[in-house]
Amino acid sequence: MGDPQYPLFSKDGDITIGALFPVHSIETSPSFDFMKKPQPLSCSSVYLRDFRMAQIMIFAIEEINKSENLLPNVSIGYRIYDTCGSRLSTMSAIMGLMNGQEIVPGHRCNGHSPLHAIIGETESSATVILSRTTGPFKIPVISHTASCECLSNRKDHPSFFRTISSDYHQSTALVYIVKHFGWSWVGAVNSDNDYGNYGMAIFLKIAQEEGICVEYSVKFYRTEIEKLQKVLDTIKKSTAKVIVAFASFPEMGLLIDQLSIQNITGLQIIGSRSWITVKSLIKPNSFRVLGGSLGFAERTINVEGFAEYIIKGFWKTVVPCSQSKGNYSQYDLNCSRYEDLLLLKNYNEDVPEQRYVSNVFKAVYAVAHSLHSLLKCKEQDGCEKGLTIQPQQLVEALKKVNFTIRTGDHVWFDSTGGAVAQYEVVNWQQDSDGSIQFKSVGYYDASLPSDQRFMLNTENIIWAGGQKPRSVCSESCPPGTRKAAQNGRPVCCYDCIPCGEGEISNETDSNNCKRCPIEYWSNAEKNKCVLNTVEFLSFTEVMSIVLVFFSMFGVGLTAMVAILFYSKKDTPIVKANNSELSFLLLFSLSLCFLCSLTFIGRPTEWTCMLRHTAFGITFVLCISCVLGKTIVVLMAFRATLPGSNVMKWFGPSQQRLSVLAFTLIQVLICVIWLTMSPPFPHRQYYKENIILECSLGSTIGFWAVLGYIGLLAVLCFILAFLARTLPDNFNEAKFITFSMLIFCAVWITFIPAYISSPGKFTVAVEIFAILASSFGLLFCIFAPKCFVILFKPEQNTKQNMMNEWRDGRLIDWSAGDEEPGDKTCRHSGDKEAQRQLDSEEFPVADVVIGLHWVEIAGEEGTWMEATGIPLLLRQDCSNSGGGTTKGRSGLGWTRRGAVVKAFFKAWLTDGVQDRDLGLPWRRLVQVEIPQALEDLLNVVAMFGQAAGVDKDGSNMMSAMDSSRIRRCNCPM
Repeated sequence: MGDPQYPLFSKDGDITIGALFPVHSIETSPSFDFMKKPQPLSCSSVYLRDFRMAQIMIFAIEEINKSENLLPNVSIGYRIYDTCGSRLSTMSAIMGLMNGQEIVPGHRCNGHSPLHAIIGETESSATVILSRTTGPFKIPVISHTASCECLSNRKDHPSFFRTISSDYHQSTALVYIVKHFGWSWVGAVNSDNDYGNYGMAIFLKIAQEEGICVEYSVKFYRTEIEKLQKVLDTIKKSTAKVIVAFASFPEMGLLIDQLSIQNITGLQIIGSRSWITVKSLIKPNSFRVLGGSLGFAERTINVEGFAEYIIKGFWKTVVPCSQSKGNYSQYDLNCSRYEDLLLLKNYNEDVPEQRYVSNVFKAVYAVAHSLHSLLKCKEQDGCEKGLTIQPQQLVEALKKVNFTIRTGDHVWFDSTGGAVAQYEVVNWQQDSDGSIQFKSVGYYDASLPSDQRFMLNTENIIWAGGQKPRSVCSESCPPGTRKAAQNGRPVCCYDCIPCGEGEISNETDSNNCKRCPIEYWSNAEKNKCVLNTVEFLSFTEVMSIVLVFFSMFGVGLTAMVAILFYSKKDTPIVKANNSELSFLLLFSLSLCFLCSLTFIGRPTEWTCMLRHTAFGITFVLCISCVLGKTIVVLMAFRATLPGSNVMKWFGPSQQRLSVLAFTLIQVLICVIWLTMSPPFPHRQYYKENIILECSLGSTIGFWAVLGYIGLLAVLCFILAFLARTLPDNFNEAKFITFSMLIFCAVWITFIPAYISSPGKFTVAVEIFAILASSFGLLFCIFAPKCFVILFKPEQNTKQNMMNEWRDGRLIDWSAGDEEPGDKTCRHSGDKEAQRQLDSEEFPVADVVIGLHWVEIAGEEGTWMEATGIPLLLRQDCSNSGGGTTKGRSGLGWTRRGAVVKAFFKAWLTDGVQDRDLGLPWRRLVQVEIPQALEDLLNVVAMFGQAAGVDKDGSNMMSAMDSSRIRRCNCPM
């Protein structure tokens, strides 16, 4: 077993305070050959900072011993050990502190330490060893520089205190400074010890929470040269321009030397307080690496009188051998152990830069104040020196201390035994004379509110490389975009994705885009929500103006047609087209054109109900008129039983009632729709627009209205299509067929266009469909008639209505015009009929069935109107001799293009009965002619397929036999 280790500095007193400081930094180990007693460990190379700490401790104890207010009649002694920065020496010193140096034979250990408190250690790892060793004995340990967060665990270190803040605050402050400058891509280097590992772990955790990415995190210990080389290689390959160095002074010294040797410069280093203000790092080439470095350091506190004390009082009282040789200590130690310290006897220029000596000063005073309260000291009576102070009592007293030292600093310990964090932000700068200074450019004070803790004067900072570095993995995303992380990379490596429609981001580097409120939409830059534009089809828009123009043009055109028809109402072509239904059709078309105007303008409750109902009713009225005209034409020429009374149901009154009935059905549908669920104004949010539109209310009601219109239109189209092959001149069925084809095509294409069109274009599509179908009906039905009235007036005559164009030649039937050939009429019939005709018992008619005209021989020039179909009564048919004979019986007939199958008995009956023509005429019309036509139709039906029709329709029927009809070989 070796000799006990003796303290470097010691003094006896009523109360003893121990201390551990690495006054020397290099330890020389003796030979352990186990052949002789081991020699004491030898230390060399004075560590000036910790030597000053030992000095400030003695200075504080001497000051307290002289004080009359603090422990007035109690003296404090001390025992200060040099640990040489070695774990082995630290353990040896701890044992020496706790047990003492003198071994008395037969003396038994009483379990009590001669010490009341221990101040130290400097490094966190050594302090952990110290705290765990003394912990079972409840001896309070107060550290001045050990800042590892691990020491905040009261379960593992219940009697540990420190006058420095935990590294948790330092790591938080490092994150503050990195985030303040917008550095999101940094490297990290730390010492592989408790101080570096715990501090870096806290930094990495908080940095991740704040969105700061660490490209690499490497560590090494001062003796691990290979790991140091790997650290250098990592730094070379990295793209980060900022390095956070949470390292102890020895490790940082080695790293700086290698960075300088390998010329790795231009990096912005952010340092911890353990090395950032160490002047020994200032070397000729170190500023190339460390120039512009930033870091946190303890505040500089000037303890008044300390600088003079280390020049005079310390060497006189503590190291007496400095006055005369041969003066040994109480432990018979040779003055040779102080030789390297004596070199600093007259040096005190470093004192103003010492930032940790005040922490030792506070620790000594904290122990003194605790003892003062335990010994119940009073200024006049002094302290009760006979009281026994147990270590645990002192631990509890330390938890309650709260005082202010003469420098103005407040001293107290928090629940973890630590002090409040108060740092200066220092910057490595070079003065004009070339000297390097640690300039204060800000502070961090954890005692202040969170928004006031960190302050930085950026304009006073000198940067590495001459300007503020930019260290990011990806460039910042501007407002209007959001960050999208890249696969397999840290979150700081991202792509900037533009915000979607209706979303914004008004911050740089936004993680998410915010959805605009329902009344707002994103602007083009996607960085602001702007109020939506209210959109509806207003009268001021160009599209609306065009639609209104065509609507009014349609109304005007319809009015012009009505005026034209009214002025020509007595002409054959107007009479031939059922003038009453024609005028009603023109009126409904005007309403169709006008109802389109209700779709333009700001939707209101009334306009929404009006536009759809007006549209549905007016169109049904229009289609009903067209349907009435179609049925009249078809029934006039398709009735297969002339002897029946079916045609009496298609007179003028019946036509009016049919139009009214069809329209009332639509009115009923609209009333039910408006009663159950009427249309109403509705706001639809579509991108940047608020679309004001009319909601249908009941979709079934809307499609019922459209479906009913479509049903009538399809029915009209089918009937008109069936009547398309009737005789040619002014055959309305063809024009109705074409108009209904256009109508159906427009509304069939309307459905997908209506469903797919957005916003106001939906209304525009509906208006277009209304106008297109209205113009189709107007032009297809009325344009041919207007053309004849205006440009072909010679065709608008009774004569022309009865004639037929064949082979480019007008056949004038009224003049007895015949084709060359057989001009004889072959007569046949019973004698009774011949007798009645010859005796003029009643006039006999030549009936020519063709076109839309029926010619009945009678009083020449007499017209009979039967619901729009004029009938000419005349007496002109060629006899066998080619002359004209009044009262001669006989029937002339023709077939061109299509076989006529029907004759309007009801119309003829009504038309004849409207005039007082006498009984013979009535008998002729009501009995003879229908019977004759029935026979005629039977013959036509029998021979139609056999005879056939040539291209111009001029092939004539032959061999018709009837007992009631005289066959005449008149020109066909």
